[in-house]
Amino acid sequence: MPFQVFLTDDAARDLKDLYDYIELRDAPGKANNVLEQIEKSFTSLSENPQRGAFPKELAAIGLREYREIFFKPNRIIYRVMAGNLYVFVIADGRRDMQALLERRLLQA
Repeated sequence: MPFQVFLTDDAARDLKDLYDYIELRDAPGKANNVLEQIEKSFTSLSENPQRGAFPKELAAIGLREYREIFFKPNRIIYRVMAGNLYVFVIADGRRDMQALLERRLLQA
């Protein structure tokens, strides 16, 4: 049975910001295509949530509750809890991910 996928408020904001950025700076329709591909990633995760790797920044401090998949250059960081899958971060992997993860996941 597939897991239900939920986006946290932060992840929903990340997705909106990504869409808006692409819509303003790329070819028309590209933002919709990227959104569709990310949604396909969510569907794939719902069917096989353990396929993601542990984010290296979190694994380095022994935290293995979160996993990630890539939609290059973006990283989608999620956690499986109580039969559901929660997406916490959708961010460009070229950002300072250590600071972002500390702020979003460790200080929450």
